[in-house]
Amino acid sequence: MKHTFFLQNGGLLLQEKLTRGDQSPDGAKIFTSTELKKATNDFHDNRIVGQGGFGIVYKGFLSGNRIVAIKKSKQVDPNQVEQFVNEVIVLSRINHRNVVTFLGCCLETQAPLLVYEFINNGTLFEHIHDKAKARFFSWDMRLRVAAEAAGVLAYLHSAASPPIIHRDVKSANILLDTNFTAKVSDFGASKLVPIDQTQLTTVVQGTFGYLDPEYMQTNQLTEKSDVYSFGVVLVELLTRKKALSYDRPEEERNLANYFLSTLKQNNLLQVLDDSIVCEGNSEELTSVAMLPERCLHVKGEDRPSMKEVAMELEGLRLAGKHSWNQREPVEEESESLLSGKMNAFAIANGEGSIASIGYDSMRDHFSGR
Repeated sequence: MKHTFFLQNGGLLLQEKLTRGDQSPDGAKIFTSTELKKATNDFHDNRIVGQGGFGIVYKGFLSGNRIVAIKKSKQVDPNQVEQFVNEVIVLSRINHRNVVTFLGCCLETQAPLLVYEFINNGTLFEHIHDKAKARFFSWDMRLRVAAEAAGVLAYLHSAASPPIIHRDVKSANILLDTNFTAKVSDFGASKLVPIDQTQLTTVVQGTFGYLDPEYMQTNQLTEKSDVYSFGVVLVELLTRKKALSYDRPEEERNLANYFLSTLKQNNLLQVLDDSIVCEGNSEELTSVAMLPERCLHVKGEDRPSMKEVAMELEGLRLAGKHSWNQREPVEEESESLLSGKMNAFAIANGEGSIASIGYDSMRDHFSGR
């Protein structure tokens, strides 16, 4: 039976991917079901750290007491297995320090299992929207996390070969470690872009509130779809408002649209998070807000590239309190955002995706996203 599951779960292909030294992360392996049962106390309920419609995430202890996150799908169907295989293949092509480390997988169970580094400080979504956590999430910390996450997306678009479109960028898919270092996650929906193409025709997939409107209308997925979604994350960081909330008045439900309307009305300070207004001067914050405004252009061709976004955020972060336009990031600093030399790979899927049969986040998500 184990061998049947192994073949059913794409075992031969994945075994090849994980044993090829030029593409797989150091230490990535194929785990046995016995190892992971032992690590989770036979998948006991008290080891559950996150769950949703499509799967459960367990906290596990490998030999040597290494703590890991083990993702187990609730459902078994060909589409889910296809997404599982896609995720591992994408992970095998990523090499960036700000992505959660992928340790391997288990193919001997009916539903395949994925094993990752355990990140215990929650998601960016939680630190923005949980009042208790947000009190300690300063503007400087927010800016650093934004710069790190932008660097990952710039790497995926510009340095990975072939380029990768994430396709589900959102604050719930950016995890934070104990040092508040950003770890981009959830590559189940990601797409590898053939070298000779700049766009892909796909079934629309992503999360309402973050979805690129051009992609929704045309089904044409491009790197600029990630740029739009990241623009929404930047607005979340600036405002501490959720990307989509039916608890707000109708004109404010969609955060991106509401943010753009406040800019047109010159009412930016009205929508900014009070705590960051107290930390920084209004001129600096106004300059920062111009970046998501550009990311949220309706037409993808009018948006900046993620490399440009990453360079500007890193330039601002390094410039400190100086004006946004007073400092151009030097080339070495900008390129360092794309290098990601350390071994790191990631996943953690969020709830709320449409046309998605992916796995759920490593962390519980707050309701009302």
